[in-house]
Amino acid sequence: MQDESPRAEISRRGLALSRMGRILRPLMKGAAVQQNDPHITLITPSAPMTASTHGGRAKCLQRLVRLDLPVPKTVALSFDAVHRIAAGDMPNIPALLEPFGDAPLLCVRPSSEDPDWGGPGAVLNIGMNDAMYVDLCDQLGAEAAAAMYLRFVQAYAIHVARLDPDMFDDVALDGPEGLSEVLRAYEDETEEEFPQDPAVQLAEVLRSMARAWEGTTARLLRQAKGAPADAGLGLVVQEMALGMGQGECGSGVIQLVHSKTGEPQITGRYLSQSQGRDALSVGAGALFLERDPRGPSLQELAPDAFDDLIRHTGMMRQRLREEMQAEFTIENGRVHILDGVRVARTARAAVRIAISLAEDGIIPKEEALLRIEPRAMNELLHRQVDPDARRDRLARGIAASPGAASGRIVFSAAEAQASAARGEACVLVRRETSPEDIRGMHAAVAVLTERGGMTSHAAVIGRGMGLPCVVGASSLTFHTRRKTLETPDGREFRAGDVITIDGTNGEVLAGEAPMLEAAQDDAFQTLMGWADEYRDIGVRANADTPADATTARNFGAQGIGLCRTEHMFFEADRLTVMREMIFADDSQDRRAALDRLLPMQRADFAELFRIMQGQPVCIRLFDPPLHEFLPSDRAGHRELAEALDLPLSDVTRRVEALSEYNPMLGMRGVRLGITVPEIYEMQARAIFEATIEASRDGDPVVPEIMIPLVSAKREVELVKTRVDAVAVAVRNETGVKFAYRLGVMVETPRAALRAGEIATHCEFLSFGTNDLTQMTYGLSRDDAGRFMSAYVQQGVYPEDPFHMLDTEGVGELLSIGAARGREAHPNLTLSICGEHGGNPESIAFCREAGFSYVSCSPFRVPVARLAAAQLAVRDKLGYISG
Repeated sequence: MQDESPRAEISRRGLALSRMGRILRPLMKGAAVQQNDPHITLITPSAPMTASTHGGRAKCLQRLVRLDLPVPKTVALSFDAVHRIAAGDMPNIPALLEPFGDAPLLCVRPSSEDPDWGGPGAVLNIGMNDAMYVDLCDQLGAEAAAAMYLRFVQAYAIHVARLDPDMFDDVALDGPEGLSEVLRAYEDETEEEFPQDPAVQLAEVLRSMARAWEGTTARLLRQAKGAPADAGLGLVVQEMALGMGQGECGSGVIQLVHSKTGEPQITGRYLSQSQGRDALSVGAGALFLERDPRGPSLQELAPDAFDDLIRHTGMMRQRLREEMQAEFTIENGRVHILDGVRVARTARAAVRIAISLAEDGIIPKEEALLRIEPRAMNELLHRQVDPDARRDRLARGIAASPGAASGRIVFSAAEAQASAARGEACVLVRRETSPEDIRGMHAAVAVLTERGGMTSHAAVIGRGMGLPCVVGASSLTFHTRRKTLETPDGREFRAGDVITIDGTNGEVLAGEAPMLEAAQDDAFQTLMGWADEYRDIGVRANADTPADATTARNFGAQGIGLCRTEHMFFEADRLTVMREMIFADDSQDRRAALDRLLPMQRADFAELFRIMQGQPVCIRLFDPPLHEFLPSDRAGHRELAEALDLPLSDVTRRVEALSEYNPMLGMRGVRLGITVPEIYEMQARAIFEATIEASRDGDPVVPEIMIPLVSAKREVELVKTRVDAVAVAVRNETGVKFAYRLGVMVETPRAALRAGEIATHCEFLSFGTNDLTQMTYGLSRDDAGRFMSAYVQQGVYPEDPFHMLDTEGVGELLSIGAARGREAHPNLTLSICGEHGGNPESIAFCREAGFSYVSCSPFRVPVARLAAAQLAVRDKLGYISG
């Protein structure tokens, strides 16, 4: 016959199938879906369902129904029902179909408890068959009907029949001709006709989606997103609202804020004659929603529908107390709301959204504070790799200091300084950093090390400087002599090649990645102001330089909780003098060298006092072993011999004499202060003279002097006697009275255990949890990164104890020290100044233990302020803190 068109061919099949459908329909009758069925229920305002039993999508649809929004009829399947389907126990499909009438046209979407956990893709147009196609050709037109049928056949073939998507690559046609080709390809591949019974189609789609969720690959993917291994999946079966037809029809998404900034902005797309989220994937044909000079808009095309959408999404924001993205369909000018999801957002947008909702009276301030994850604040304080950018990941290490930066690879501090002098951004690559690398770190935009952990030198200094840092990138091969990096996949990067360090996620990326700039805008400042209204524990900063102190002040720190004075001695003009002091043969020569350092220290302290404007500044006396100030190789020894005008042999002998088997447990801290007392005497004088100088210019200064690495009461007595004597001398020389506070840095287990007798000689105890953790565990904080991930994965430790305070072991020492110290000295000030001070979980422990304040890196101060406020708010609202 001549009239053998695709429609005629399908029409004949459709007539036969329509007759078959009349025969099958009585068999599809069954008990209708009940509103009180806890597992398969029609979504109504009162249907029994929660996000924890049916998933977030199902619960949100119920909320939209309660708002009387135009939501198509929907049936929700619970986690238990879907789990049974995966096991082969199918529900009564005819009963499930009953609410949708005799000729259903449906879609199925996943409904996991947390939308971020994902799920199988939605399947649209279930119920399309030859008979439905014929009916829709008359109703919508052949092209639209064919597009809907073709879409379903392809989705069914790929997701249900598990056919290779490539099998459709040769089908270049669309419309009825393309539909015929796709049906023929399906039948050739499966050796059976495409299923025509809606009950069969729906059953197979439900089974496929349930089994996909419980498959190994899907389970591993969602576990990587933080979902529990046994996380459940619900499914929603929804009546299709056709986005295709004779009048104005189409689909799109809409939200009222920008996802990256949180600023009010009608955002989304609309595409005529489309379904699902096609508007987001199709470029040229998609319309703007609001009038836009760049192109046509839905507001111009269908103003009434646009007004309805704005009204609906505004109501969702008001009544659901959240910025929502609505998926919608327009069918002959009438709007249908198919779904609502929480607007995806950056940390910057999350802050602005929470503040806006609170300022509009939709949520209270307390809830706005609780909605922001403290660690997400890092995204506001540092540049970040654009989350939408493609990543060429070379390796993963420990995310030691947040933020991101791109630069040319350099392998030494000198090269970093030279690069900075040329105005070129560089990434300092080292096996591990040492104090000698400080100047190179200042010159670099980021740091990458092969070794180290969360409290290694590179990590601590990087966080203090706000410098992106990835440590422990052991999967990279560092050839420092050849000045190359070799990646696990065999690529080689040389000095001068550009890489990106993502210190937030611990990734090393090839090339220069697109960045998002830091955003400390008005919303951020408002959030921090609200946090300070509620928090009930102080937050100070660890700051060693005027730049650190300025950053701390700008971030709202209530003083400096730890100033590590040794970092002041690594500048070039001071290092030589320091080395002269080390090489001095007697006390008189040491004093002569230290007299040259005195004015430098005094100027440093005076500037810190001025920057902090009367707020407390806690200065830790000299702590590291002296060998750290000496070169370690022969070339360095030769340079030092020239600088000091000494024979090379003398230099070599002196360096060897100062070497220790375990220098971090040797002659350092208070032990050095007692055996070489001139150092602490010089520092005490510098502090007191700076106090007088800064107090003349501004607010009175009451410095806090902290003795490091104490383990015995007698150590405190000896140092206190010398410090008090220096204070008397300075008062007599100047005629100026001043006050100061003396305290101890508790970083040895013995100091914590003997805190009662130590506290009688001081006014504060500050727990240095970096070293205290190291000594409690017997772990090197610089080397633990090599095996720590394996320990955590195998459950030896629940978390890296250098990253999160061990509240059981180290925490018990803190509790003992705090209790015994306060018992002996009721007004004793207690704090922690290790890197745990910026960790929200650690702050919870310190707050419950009655600590006065925590101190952390300057860039972690906002994180600590928010975390402390959230703890106070949870207590106020009756939540369990910690």
